[in-house]
Amino acid sequence: MDDRDPFHSLPIPSAARPLLGLTVLLVEDSRFASEAMRLLCMRSGARIRRADCLRSARRHLQVYRPSVLIVDLGLPDGSGADLIAEADQTAPRIDLILGISADDQARDICMNAGANGFLDKPLQSLALFQKEILQHLPPERQPPGPRLLSDEVISPDSVAFRDDVAHVADLIGSGADDTVLDYVTQFLEGVADLAGDRPLLAANHSLRRARAAGQPLRSDLAHLSGLLQDRLANRVAI
Repeated sequence: MDDRDPFHSLPIPSAARPLLGLTVLLVEDSRFASEAMRLLCMRSGARIRRADCLRSARRHLQVYRPSVLIVDLGLPDGSGADLIAEADQTAPRIDLILGISADDQARDICMNAGANGFLDKPLQSLALFQKEILQHLPPERQPPGPRLLSDEVISPDSVAFRDDVAHVADLIGSGADDTVLDYVTQFLEGVADLAGDRPLLAANHSLRRARAAGQPLRSDLAHLSGLLQDRLANRVAI
């Protein structure tokens, strides 16, 4: 494997662009969450590449070594914790490995797999994003002098949100077995929260509670599907 980062030219980070010179590989299946991370990286000076599944991420890592690896825990072809564990054991090791999830229990899973840190979804604060990255970097990669903390909150494009909604609607329509519902409910949790879509988030919570209690799911699935179709028909502004 060529462990050289093709984008890595060691430019000097600045107070305005504290992550200048870093290349981030984001492993994330949600286009909406990926767009949010793209904006956070762009505002911070970092370059970003994206993989939407474990298989794609492993192909990326066979070609180059990023400065930062950010891995979502719930991916369509397995757990992001497996990729974190693999990256933690690879020599030379990636400088910074972070897990990211909307699941409250995901932090411990990611840290036990070998991650250096963890990001909670939804992540929209530029200051928080930069702080979580910088606290793990060596002194020579830190921006010189004092740094003003930005209070900017990024807003990803609603087109990406609609793409994620269409993806969930297709999955439910293709047959909502346990495997599909496990994936759909964790995927939708982060997407709806990032969008600030409280009705969709509440419907997802209701479906998760019904599943946990072993209750019939037809009513909850019908309600969730209706909300998804409303958003695809642009009857709800996000």
